[in-house]
Amino acid sequence: MNFGLHIGQQNITIDECRRMWRWADGAGFDWVDVWDHFYEAPPIDGNGSCFEATTLMAAIACETTNCRIGVLVLGMNYRHPAILTNALVTIDHLSGGRLEIGLGAGWHEPEYRAYGIPFRPIKERLDILEEGVQVVRLLTTQERSDFAGKHYQLTNAACYPRPVQERPRIWIGGNGEKRTLRIAARHADGWNTPYTSPDEFKRLCGVLDSWCEKEGRDPATIERTVNLSFHMAATAKDLPRVEEQYRATWGPASDAMRSRGVVLGLPEQAVDLVGRYREAGAARINIAIRPPVDWDALHAWASEVIAKAG
Repeated sequence: MNFGLHIGQQNITIDECRRMWRWADGAGFDWVDVWDHFYEAPPIDGNGSCFEATTLMAAIACETTNCRIGVLVLGMNYRHPAILTNALVTIDHLSGGRLEIGLGAGWHEPEYRAYGIPFRPIKERLDILEEGVQVVRLLTTQERSDFAGKHYQLTNAACYPRPVQERPRIWIGGNGEKRTLRIAARHADGWNTPYTSPDEFKRLCGVLDSWCEKEGRDPATIERTVNLSFHMAATAKDLPRVEEQYRATWGPASDAMRSRGVVLGLPEQAVDLVGRYREAGAARINIAIRPPVDWDALHAWASEVIAKAG
């Protein structure tokens, strides 16, 4: 089992972000990533800060040496995929070949509305995702590429320099059973699901396996990972404070989230939870951090959970 740190870079200073990824790089995490939002998620009041994803990935690339560097996930129609690919290849060079590319259809409608980006119906967003994934793959693996899609076109297109990696891995994020998982089966190296219980994770893995069979794909060639909202307490005395923070983070959804993908309780309970995800087929667990950062809990996760369950 591998472990990642998924940083929600909202309402936080850049120094605290740096502290997290520098620490994670030597604390047993093999993966550090950020999310792709411009506004808070879940929303608070619309006035909070949120650093841009690809810029932070470049900073992580320059300030770490061990971890894979990703984003879960880039909203495909926030940026033209050819322009995005050039940025990602630059990050691959900055990191010495540690880039991981996470792509999704996008969902946070207030961001689209505020910035004048059309928030298209889900079918169209998924069409855009599927075309964009192919564009990114072509530009990161071919010397010259042509592509004739409805939403994107390439004509003798190149992306120079080539990535450090021969074939950077592409991840698809999301739980949609009819399209998202099929897109993953067709085009992805990995699949990531956010805030999903062990039982639901196992069920969705079965759906992905079925799509792989229909697409002529070996299911074993797609790595599966899960993001868990992190609200573990380092010690019993911390439980009331952590519970209060959990409820402040998720608000009205707090009770429903308990049956989904959340790390609650103490380290020994977290070790058991990790085991359940391992049995369900997860190759990596990414703990999702939203400020304020509980450093005691993070250190306990590294020393008492990763060390025992990894």
